[in-house]
Amino acid sequence: MPVLVRMTISGRGCDGVKYSYYPGCSLCSTASEYNLSSEAICARLGIELQEIPDWNCCGATSAHSASAYLSVALPLRNLILAESMGLDMVVPCAACYHWQRVAHREVVEGTPVGRKANEELTEVMGRGYKGTLQIKHIMEVILQQQVLDLLPEKVVTPLAGLKLAAYYGCLMLRPAEVVAFDDPEQPQSIDNLAKALGAETVRWSAKVDCCGGSFTLAESGVVGKLTADIVSAARRGGAAAIVTACPLCQANLDTRQKENEVQMPVFYITELVGVALGMPEARRWFRKHIVDPVPLLEELGLL
Repeated sequence: MPVLVRMTISGRGCDGVKYSYYPGCSLCSTASEYNLSSEAICARLGIELQEIPDWNCCGATSAHSASAYLSVALPLRNLILAESMGLDMVVPCAACYHWQRVAHREVVEGTPVGRKANEELTEVMGRGYKGTLQIKHIMEVILQQQVLDLLPEKVVTPLAGLKLAAYYGCLMLRPAEVVAFDDPEQPQSIDNLAKALGAETVRWSAKVDCCGGSFTLAESGVVGKLTADIVSAARRGGAAAIVTACPLCQANLDTRQKENEVQMPVFYITELVGVALGMPEARRWFRKHIVDPVPLLEELGLL
């Protein structure tokens, strides 16, 4: 049976809610603002994140192209560590979430690579993976009804007037049979959370298009074209900013607008939750953004 987390509501937050937390490599480097905002809003909402001790890189952007075995074994080690904590796992990074879910499926379904990786890690670590974890993207945690019920009393700065293009990218919801907690073609989870915070989301054509991911160095021209198309589609839809839940997507969209006459801020959804919750540290998160979102937020009276 999967590990179940019991949630109760109080005036302060969700008492007794604990998850093992896998930040992954990007959130400890280029996407540190995603990590900081994720931890901060969960703490404000009473959700306790316990970082997995001695976690390792899951190989998200490259292992699968070099070795099918490593693409399972690397995330599987993290699953074993999390399972030993007795807590379901929360993963903010779309790519990390994708590959942790893939490894879980390989073991649970008993595929040859899943069996081999689990057997060898059992020998090395002294325990294998039993498949009891629920592996959740942070969006799944925030959008639980118990958490949504808290938002009206927690929001101090509704995001009124902020028009957003909710961008999901490729990995968070595909392939549907492995990772999707939302419709892979017409997802609404980021839209719904943004609306719950008081923002408006636009209808647009590129919400699940690929941004080029980790090809940003190897095929920079291709990535430049893909990201330019996405930003243009958001602008045509009437958005003032883009909001996402993937560090690769945010980095590609945020860093490739230098030639644009009018640049569009690219937020992490957790940053906007922090703004709505009135968290003053949000200004520090925005210092790492290439396209400065502060002027837009100040213009709308949100900072």
